[in-house]
Amino acid sequence: MCNSNGGDGNCCPPAQMFQEKICGNFNGTGADQIVWQAPPGDFFEGTFELFNSASSTATVTGTIAGTIVPGAVGPVPAGSTFSVTAINPNTFTISASVATSGTYCIILYKRVLA
Repeated sequence: MCNSNGGDGNCCPPAQMFQEKICGNFNGTGADQIVWQAPPGDFFEGTFELFNSASSTATVTGTIAGTIVPGAVGPVPAGSTFSVTAINPNTFTISASVATSGTYCIILYKRVLA
């Protein structure tokens, strides 16, 4: 059993934690846009942030799928930022109508056994 000896070198090393940050821009099309997707179980946690430009004419919403507790980011009014943390995410979709734009940032956490 790994780490049963208190990590004295006679067993498996502890898991390594990795952080990945993905940011980008979006322009509303009136259709849902998948901006990030990963296989189920790849990431154990993620923070999802949406900024809706002050020049936007409507709210923007993000949906996080694959989570233990399904998550939504927003609705985010024009000129505002909203973020949420989700466990076991695998897809992030932005719903933005025409004449909306902004940015998104995703910080993902992964556990890797060496």
